[in-house]
Amino acid sequence: MAPSFGTSGLRGLVTELTPELVTRYVQAFLATCPNGGRLYVGRDLRPSSPEIARHVLAAARAVGIEAVDCGDLGTPALALASMGAGAAAIMVTGSHIPADRNGLKFYLPGGEVSKADEARIVAGYAAGAKPSPASEGSLISADGLARAYVARYAAAFGAEALSGMKVGVYQHSSVAREVMMEILAALGARPVALARSEVFVPVDTEAVPPDTRAAIRGWCAELGLDAVVSTDGDADRPLLADAAGEVVPGDVLGVISARALGAKVICTPVSSNAMVGRIPEFAEVRLTKIGSPFVIAAMEAVLAADPAASVAGFEANGGFLLGFTAEGGLLKGPLPPLMTRDSVLPMLAPLAVAKAKGQPVADLVAGLPPCFTAADRVQEIDRDKAKTFLDGLIAEASARVAFFAPSGEIDSIDLTDGLRVNLTSGAVVHLRPSGNAPEFRIYAQGTSPEAAQALTRTYMDRVAAQVR
Repeated sequence: MAPSFGTSGLRGLVTELTPELVTRYVQAFLATCPNGGRLYVGRDLRPSSPEIARHVLAAARAVGIEAVDCGDLGTPALALASMGAGAAAIMVTGSHIPADRNGLKFYLPGGEVSKADEARIVAGYAAGAKPSPASEGSLISADGLARAYVARYAAAFGAEALSGMKVGVYQHSSVAREVMMEILAALGARPVALARSEVFVPVDTEAVPPDTRAAIRGWCAELGLDAVVSTDGDADRPLLADAAGEVVPGDVLGVISARALGAKVICTPVSSNAMVGRIPEFAEVRLTKIGSPFVIAAMEAVLAADPAASVAGFEANGGFLLGFTAEGGLLKGPLPPLMTRDSVLPMLAPLAVAKAKGQPVADLVAGLPPCFTAADRVQEIDRDKAKTFLDGLIAEASARVAFFAPSGEIDSIDLTDGLRVNLTSGAVVHLRPSGNAPEFRIYAQGTSPEAAQALTRTYMDRVAAQVR
């Protein structure tokens, strides 16, 4: 299948991301979207990223755009830099998917591209659109962008926010593996580097495999850690485990962080834990389709109606979007908005709350309204089979009854994004093909962690039988 746009950016097999294809997409982007005359280019640590980044830089220069080589840099740090400079940006990353795939994430001077922007880029690609330059664009190298990202959080949280905490950093091949160490140290924690890898490791924070969970539990027990943190490959999705090594779901991190920062309006996908609607401090919760462009669109609608709204967004993968300047509370200084998916803020905020309250992270989670989720994915699916299967479940009530029979009767369904089935027992099963990888997502919600995990296992097997 040719590279295509999914929930966040263009993705495809490395073999299909040819120099010609990359050049045409970059130039179509620059021709159809605002760019400020400059293009910032960052990359993750997968083996194919440096070469693809070189093609991106060359494509921009060829059409008269100043190209800024940002090197190895996390997506949120790249967005912070480019948006601050009023420039466009492209991140070369496949995010959490395996190294045989890669992709491009596009940023306007004001932030992530919208779905309407994506449509313009695709149309421009098909038409061969590109700017007409007066001369070749220059190439410059950017220094200090990671330091500016570290300084953002050091200034906001202060040097004592995590004082005395011993935090493991599962480094693997995250492009932010050094940045995480620096930020934790700047906030007074004692960071401990764990499992650094020179081979790319595709970490999916929504579907942490059993062997990784076991390793995290082992590190916590052996080293006496207060927590373990990590990210996916391009550092826009967080992973945080408590002192026992239990991974805290990303949407739970989002709730804790949003409440700690004083957010009043929450925008989050329909796949997020329903507990978000039971938090009294949240005046409004807007549910969206899955993907940061939809969350951002909802946040922008809130701000258009009320520019002073304290709005935040997060996804089930934990990526957190801040739409207002957060001040006071656990913060020592103002934290300006950053409306792109970030991994660091939803790790720091829960840790800072735990430190301030003198509680372990596990107690913060236990104090939330009880509602438990689990998620996993069936990989290497046949996309045509997956579409036929899901379309059939959506169209035929009898097919849904038969497929979900192991879990009881269906109360209602939600078609906001994929098929979300609400059972009369109160449990929820949500099925959705990935928009940018040959994967099929299963989200489950139950009355206990074990119940949610059991639902996920049941439907992993049932879905796999239909889509492979």
